[in-house]
Amino acid sequence: MKPKKVAFKTLGCRLNQLETDSLVTDFHNAGYEIVEYGKPADVYIINTCTVTNQSDQKSKHSINYSVRSSGENALVVVTGCMVTSQKEYLENRDDITYVVDNPRKSSVLSLIDSHFKGEIVHPSALKQDLFNFSVVEKGFHTRSAIKIQDGCDNFCSYCIVPRVRGRAVSRPVKDILDNIRESLDIGKKEMVLTGVNISRYNHNGVTFKGLLEKILALSGDFRVRISSIEPDGFTEKFIELFENPKLCPHLHLCLQSGSDKVLLQMRRFYSIQQFLGIIEQFRSRFNRFNFTTDVIVGFPGETDEDFYKTCEVIRQVGFSHIHTFKYSERNGTRAARMDNKIPGRLKNERSEIVRQIAEEMKLTYRKSFIGDIQTVLTERRYKGITKGYGEHFIPVEIDNNSLERNSFYKVKVTDVLDDEERTILASPIFL
Repeated sequence: MKPKKVAFKTLGCRLNQLETDSLVTDFHNAGYEIVEYGKPADVYIINTCTVTNQSDQKSKHSINYSVRSSGENALVVVTGCMVTSQKEYLENRDDITYVVDNPRKSSVLSLIDSHFKGEIVHPSALKQDLFNFSVVEKGFHTRSAIKIQDGCDNFCSYCIVPRVRGRAVSRPVKDILDNIRESLDIGKKEMVLTGVNISRYNHNGVTFKGLLEKILALSGDFRVRISSIEPDGFTEKFIELFENPKLCPHLHLCLQSGSDKVLLQMRRFYSIQQFLGIIEQFRSRFNRFNFTTDVIVGFPGETDEDFYKTCEVIRQVGFSHIHTFKYSERNGTRAARMDNKIPGRLKNERSEIVRQIAEEMKLTYRKSFIGDIQTVLTERRYKGITKGYGEHFIPVEIDNNSLERNSFYKVKVTDVLDDEERTILASPIFL
């Protein structure tokens, strides 16, 4: 009997990507054939996002596409954050086979196995466990994402995440360390610590800093990268940890706005002075420490002056990449009840201005590495070159297609491509 084919579509954050990669591993190990999304399959699994209205539309588009692509007997499974925000709508659709919420996402394989065995199992009967995701062996990424936390207690006025992901929960330290050891045992060389609000990690008194210390003390040839993090909890002792060569000199530090007035309305727990102070502490120790960020434009009541302040701050910091969001009203949030809504046209104009500034800063930052040495973790070979990422989380193309995948190589940066990613060109150094 031919193996059943399963296709995956992931929308949204790195946490969703990690959880999909884990499901890919589960299905692969169970004997399913993983096929490219859009190809004929027996099972289509859509891991949705609902952080903005645009995310909802993309999720619905992916669901509809999967329904149209599926054959008469194919299964369409919808999971992820949209299941929480629009569960009734999804469950009332006759063309979706199963709707699985986030706490039960890790049990999707058992649901599908039961279906093909002729057993009737409702998703509500599946085991709930936010951290019961397999170590990624067969995923879509070389790096190993390690889930350390889920949920958020901040309740920013614009954000629906606490509603769809729940309150903050930290994973036990032992489970995290075991997860990393298992990843090392199967050859992974870069661990990306991820969650919804990882700076607030705290399990039985072990803070995020304490967890990092335990991870960095593990033996092995690997490096650690921190995913998106909020600008709180930064102390001198925490910053000192980046002296360890295992900890990558890159943080995605969420700004959202350069105006203290707007930050207050967003219910963000820092001032611009505090944010810039964090940047200065890092840059005084690590000259080209890479900061990337998120910015929201068009928040209710954002004036031209507020927006100008945001542009000034992002130029001052010199972010190498900015993920720009046009404010999206989400029902159930405080911001949805605010007055002084910003017209869509103005949101678009401000978004484009930020995009142009971001492109200038990205090119300047990347060019600063020309002539320098980077340690690249190789990911794939393609048309005579090898692609990977340097320790500063910069995409690198190496002029050599014989390098081994998932290996560290020292390279010398020679140029920056005029492409969308501003990819760095480099030559390998064989020591």
